[in-house]
Amino acid sequence: MARRRNKRKKWPVVAGIFIIVCIFSGLGAAAFKRLPGLFASTKEVIETVKINVEKTTSVPFEEVRIPEDDVAQGYYYQQLPEEEQNLYKELYQGMTDFSETVYMHSPDVEKLKKVCQFIFSDRPELFWCTGEMQVTSYADYSEVQPVYTCTLEEKEQKQSQIDTAVAECFSGINGNTSEYDKIKYIFEYLVNTVDYNMEAPDNQNIYSALAGKASVCAGYSRSAQYLLQKAGIECIYVTGTIPGQGAHAWNIVKCDGQYYQMDVTFGDPVFLETESGENLPEKSINYDYLCCSDAEIMKNHTMDTTVSYPPCSSMDLNYYKINGMYYEDFQPDQLLKNMNDTIYSKAASFTCKFANDTLYQQAHDSVLNDLVQRAAQNLLEHYGLESVQYTYIEDETMNKITIFWNYQ
Repeated sequence: MARRRNKRKKWPVVAGIFIIVCIFSGLGAAAFKRLPGLFASTKEVIETVKINVEKTTSVPFEEVRIPEDDVAQGYYYQQLPEEEQNLYKELYQGMTDFSETVYMHSPDVEKLKKVCQFIFSDRPELFWCTGEMQVTSYADYSEVQPVYTCTLEEKEQKQSQIDTAVAECFSGINGNTSEYDKIKYIFEYLVNTVDYNMEAPDNQNIYSALAGKASVCAGYSRSAQYLLQKAGIECIYVTGTIPGQGAHAWNIVKCDGQYYQMDVTFGDPVFLETESGENLPEKSINYDYLCCSDAEIMKNHTMDTTVSYPPCSSMDLNYYKINGMYYEDFQPDQLLKNMNDTIYSKAASFTCKFANDTLYQQAHDSVLNDLVQRAAQNLLEHYGLESVQYTYIEDETMNKITIFWNYQ
């Protein structure tokens, strides 16, 4: 919505008011071929204007009780000037208190829109709010009515279910677990326990993924943020688009002092398809989007420019690099040895990810037309099979080939 010229200063305080009713929506879901983790924006703003409505000058503002320490770590909160930080705390407190109406020290609807968006980007715990609100703007303040998804009693019941899910998740983490291993564990936990479902109730919030075990990318990403923050790891909710497809959400995480991109939704095996149409192993996970660089994720993601996100320049913690599946030169003998090693250990798959497009193109034909067939012959002989079947996925965008072995 274009910014409105503020003409309220010219109005008598009692003679008239300017009422704007705005609905702020979260990101909805839509189906897209090959990328079921995407969802399209359904943001909508509805405006009406009413004149000559009298209003008392006595405004029941609530004293802000939110301690600065409770909000200071919010990445989006940090991007706001002091005036808007105060509005952020007013609205956040009202939502936390389940207030029907929140009185705010600003008539500027654009500022309130921005503050609302930033709160929901920082605060994944606000699952009882839809992200929608009605705003009535007067000469020098506004009345905000948040839209809640449930009653206060239902909220407490849902929070109990979320707490149970968090305890279940954290049962696999101990005090000696490194930051990276916590991030990887939570990434895998969400991929393995949540089903992508555009029809899932509450799919814009953490309840859908943690308690309901079904969501879209907003639910995946907010749940990752919620769990990682509870684990003491900085995690930022990121919005953007998949070019040519639609709006999307993912995360930036901080590990060992560096920031990395992370997209849990794209880690789900529903993204893996084969030309043969065969079903892939249920536990297959796409690790391309676990702790990768801006350059890597920007191959098929575009970040919004609402705020400046911290740069993610390193691939040091990329899963494939850590686990010896990342190739910075083409050595056929080494690739074949690594393939055979996965066969000897009866691993479900072999993956080779190449450092750049040129290297991928150089290795592609050799891997698929020669090396994999030699490895398959080794599999047949090693396990005494009468025939061998294998399935492969070639991902030109991410410079990666994955081969799934069949040992029967």
